[in-house]
Amino acid sequence: MDNKLKDEILELLWSLREKGSKSYADVLKGLDDDRVSDVIRKMEASGFITTSGDDIEFKEKGESRARDLTRRHRLAERLFHDVFEVGMYETEETACEIEHFLSPSVTDSVCSFLGHPPTCPHGKPIPRGKCCSKYRSEYKPLVMPLKELEVGSKGRIVFIIPSDSSRLERLASMGIVAGSVIKLKQKKPSFVLQVDETALAVDAMIAEEIYVRKVT
Repeated sequence: MDNKLKDEILELLWSLREKGSKSYADVLKGLDDDRVSDVIRKMEASGFITTSGDDIEFKEKGESRARDLTRRHRLAERLFHDVFEVGMYETEETACEIEHFLSPSVTDSVCSFLGHPPTCPHGKPIPRGKCCSKYRSEYKPLVMPLKELEVGSKGRIVFIIPSDSSRLERLASMGIVAGSVIKLKQKKPSFVLQVDETALAVDAMIAEEIYVRKVT
């Protein structure tokens, strides 16, 4: 069995399931490779998936592998796009390559380093890992929620995960966008941020949705 193609099928199945699809036809459409049908048959025989008509369902070990691959890929996208500031095309290409061989411990280290981001740069959810449930880390994450930045410190906004999509426009109108450098003036009773020469107050809920990288 072509292990790389098997992994691509599993990752695509995970992504399709997020969209509400489990269609065999959608898998064939999503991968331009004439070996897909043959590899799917081998995957079913190996206990990774089960098929019924046009439906493909995960079996336990297939779902576990798909989850790990998706987690690695989306964390890699965050690392290359947000930290190394690589363009989206190169980020996607690189993530597709390294997702196949990152070990669980390295994956957790990357996740902790990034501050356990909830989504990839495309806004898709990153499956949680064991490291995400720990309250302590051996080192401070490079990217952190704004609420964890020390008062008086500056941070460059890396990404914003709004619970309400319309909030992005409101924040942007105040200069609170990815790439902006802000200074945290206070946390209570509300968060006060300095953007350029302007001081802005935001509530704790919004502060939880803003992720920053500390700058000097």
